[in-house]
Amino acid sequence: MAPYGQRARLHARGIVDLSVGTPVDPTPEFIQATLRESANAPGYPLTAGTQELRSAIREWAIDRLGATGDFDVLPLIGSKELVAWLPTLLEAKTVLFPEIAYPTYSVGAILGFAIGTPVSIDPTTWPDAELAWINSPSNPTGRVHSEEELKAVINWARAQKCVVASDECYLEFGDSSQPVSILSLTGGNNSNILAVHSLSKRSSMAGYRAGFIIGDSELIAKLREVRKHAGTIVPLPIQKAMVTALSDDVHVAEQRQRYNSRRERLAPALQSVGFDIHESRAGLYIWCTRHEHDWDSVSWLAELGILATPGSFYGVKGDHHIRVALTATDANIDEAVARLAEAKRK
Repeated sequence: MAPYGQRARLHARGIVDLSVGTPVDPTPEFIQATLRESANAPGYPLTAGTQELRSAIREWAIDRLGATGDFDVLPLIGSKELVAWLPTLLEAKTVLFPEIAYPTYSVGAILGFAIGTPVSIDPTTWPDAELAWINSPSNPTGRVHSEEELKAVINWARAQKCVVASDECYLEFGDSSQPVSILSLTGGNNSNILAVHSLSKRSSMAGYRAGFIIGDSELIAKLREVRKHAGTIVPLPIQKAMVTALSDDVHVAEQRQRYNSRRERLAPALQSVGFDIHESRAGLYIWCTRHEHDWDSVSWLAELGILATPGSFYGVKGDHHIRVALTATDANIDEAVARLAEAKRK
């Protein structure tokens, strides 16, 4: 990507970087206030999380995700660390992950000396495995899995006695489709089911490294014991900030509107210069194609000073798409729209 970034920076008005999915909107002030007020933390925090945090996650899972039955919760140092280390922690030697996906699923399999296999969403085509990842809404595509698809995955997990980890970090950013959690479809039987969540995008807290996992109580007990010895503990001030963030939905709705408004402005501008938008029904990205090699599209945009990510970064089946991030300021989104309009007129 570096040469394309350099080319984009040569644009007379500078670079508009839409290649990285890192939030730019401020962390809500009331969350920052809790962090400041909790700065005095001389003791070691609990790996399991404070009772206050565990209760906040549990209540949120019931109210927001529709979780039922017996389940446990566990805070994480951001969701990425769990994605990278779950195969190792579970000693899984065969790992499935989406054929177009966030690269860390594959990296996690490599770190765990496991065999990683990319698969479609249809579990009837899956080989036997010990751990299977699904991701809805998807990064990078913004695909939202239907209830029927999620139920098929649950049934497969029960039949194969395989752990299914559902990455739901963008769940609260629905747009033209409304995502649902796998936990709402288990009928209260959460055996072998884990749902992974994060406050990074939901509450613009990526710098806090605050995530959590919900699901099978026995699996989470195993993860908790290993993590005690591994030192993977969420700092106490962060735990307190997490409680505050989970107690409020207004800021989430406001952030969702920001991202969806950016999509509404940027998607037509991309279409006007020949891109077709695929999926992109939720989440923080536009997945699009001009039916050419992904690097050709990246190169064309770089000439406009716009940097996007080639789809092949997410799997070989993405090599004719690009991912365009909505995690940019409104000013930068509007600048990208303006440059695309200028290119259309030429």
